[in-house]
Amino acid sequence: MDAGIALPSLAAKTNDAATRRPFSLAARAALTTGLVLAAFLGAIGWTLSRTYSASELNKLQDRLHDNVISYITGTDVRRDGKPLMPDTPPDPMFSRPGSGLYAVVLGDNFHWESPSALQRDFTFLHKLEPGQSQFVGPVDTELGRLYYYSFGVALDVPASGRDQPPMAVPLTFTVAQTEDELEGNTAVYRRSLVGWLATLGVMLIVLQLMLLYWSLTPLRKVASDMSRVERGDTDHLDSQYPIELTGLTERINAFIDSEREQRTRYRNTLADLAHSLKTPLAVIRSQLEASADISTTARLPVLDQVRRMDELVAYQLARAATSGGQTFASAVPIAGRAEDLVQSLEKVYAAKNVLCEFDIEDGAAFYGEQGDLLELMGNLLENAFKWAGHHVLLVVKVLPQGARQRPGLLLSVEDDGPGIDEDKVEKILQRGVRGDERVQGHGIGLSIVQDIVRAYRGELTVDRSAEFGGARFSVTLPPN
Repeated sequence: MDAGIALPSLAAKTNDAATRRPFSLAARAALTTGLVLAAFLGAIGWTLSRTYSASELNKLQDRLHDNVISYITGTDVRRDGKPLMPDTPPDPMFSRPGSGLYAVVLGDNFHWESPSALQRDFTFLHKLEPGQSQFVGPVDTELGRLYYYSFGVALDVPASGRDQPPMAVPLTFTVAQTEDELEGNTAVYRRSLVGWLATLGVMLIVLQLMLLYWSLTPLRKVASDMSRVERGDTDHLDSQYPIELTGLTERINAFIDSEREQRTRYRNTLADLAHSLKTPLAVIRSQLEASADISTTARLPVLDQVRRMDELVAYQLARAATSGGQTFASAVPIAGRAEDLVQSLEKVYAAKNVLCEFDIEDGAAFYGEQGDLLELMGNLLENAFKWAGHHVLLVVKVLPQGARQRPGLLLSVEDDGPGIDEDKVEKILQRGVRGDERVQGHGIGLSIVQDIVRAYRGELTVDRSAEFGGARFSVTLPPN
């Protein structure tokens, strides 16, 4: 597959993965708690609303039943069998036309309605047998939706003589009421219930968020301590954590120690290898140069190959020893190391009387191996001392950092030497190439610098110094 086709697809997958980033633990817990709480309060609200509606319906039935009983106890029957209804109703609403509370009495050739029910249609009512009762509703009528309670009775007729058999008049008493009062009470209760449940829900959510924040504090502490370790402010996760996190933090500390020990062993092995290879090469070279038994024609090619092997070993060992960007790197202050390097170079190049100035920002630090920093600055400064006339300038600036990141670094070295033409920049960064063959050295210093910069995902640029007119080497290490 062509790389030009594969890379956009990979980038698209990466972008899709970024947009589908999982919810945080806090967001998941808050969302789950909110849904469970909403379902719980909703179920409580529905249950309480249904219970209240049933209670109000029972109260209505009892109230209608009591009114029916009041009418029954207040009704008399004349000797001719005609019922006499009570003069005073049990509720004043029976006396107001269209009040919503109605009374109807049905019997054989008898029909009576309360003043509130006059000129109203109650044809949907029917008579009941004595002792029967029923509660019905809601019923759609021209009066609106009604609930009514009916009760059948047989009222005794006063006897007119001793020999006359007892008689009874069957009547059906009905009291009806519109659902307005019932629905009004239920609506008020529901509004009050929703208000209280909403207030309770908000209080519970706030309390849950507070508990969630408190519960996740140890995890935030671990993340904060990890950031401090990455920035080099501390060597280990050294805070006190809950027992559930102790195993995790101990393993992280063990991993940090293992990484550092492995890196140290690796660098020591490379140093031992350097000594093991350089000493035999030096012996071979000295023997070839001092030997008179080998002709010049045969000796020179071998010496040239030995020299190339020496340069190759030096370059590859320096490159392999570069650690590169590390997750758990200590902060190495730059100012002190720069002073030590410059003091050493001033002694080496004392005959040139070079003045090296510093422009190092306070707190500037290198997050990586100290050896990488010394190799980086040492090669750049040594190159500047070689080519400078009298002035060298070292500039170190701290680049802004993102959230929970270590700051970046801008390091540049300028001199007042002849400078480097643009068409020769790429050539001098190649391994083994020197700007001037008359200058002593293997020509691998700048290529090592470039390898170190790449290992730390940085960038090396070469241009002309605006202040001195010579070369300027700028290294940019991004925040990480």
